[in-house]
Amino acid sequence: MRLGIISDTHGLLRPEAARALSGVDLIVHAGDVGKPEVLTQLKAIAPVFAVRGNVDTEAWAAELPATAIVDAGGASLYVLHHLRDLDLRPDAAGFDAVISGHTHQAEQWERGGVLYLNPGSAGPRRFNLPVTLALVDVGSAPWKVEILELLRS
Repeated sequence: MRLGIISDTHGLLRPEAARALSGVDLIVHAGDVGKPEVLTQLKAIAPVFAVRGNVDTEAWAAELPATAIVDAGGASLYVLHHLRDLDLRPDAAGFDAVISGHTHQAEQWERGGVLYLNPGSAGPRRFNLPVTLALVDVGSAPWKVEILELLRS
């Protein structure tokens, strides 16, 4: 199973992001969607799980949960927007990965056998940071994680 991990679109689904996500089995959006049209566009590519971010304050975003548990091909993912709001021990809870956003900086690390992944920001460029998203193949062992830079600085 191939996952597309995206965050901080802030109302903009770039054509480069849509192309990069083409062919994934599932899309996880880690918040700051910005506009409901982004989710509509993503759902045309693959099934979507999305959480609410700090900019998702309009009425349409009320249906988005603050956190989500996603089963992806036998992998258990815990999704939230800002990692500082993590209020559980992912290893003790049996999660394989924690997916977050907010910082606009792509990063990944492992702690206690749990992958922590922030795909960065795929929306409007901010803070002179790269525009990125992540692709994850949970069918391989170890998982193959690829952070894609959509636009060169």
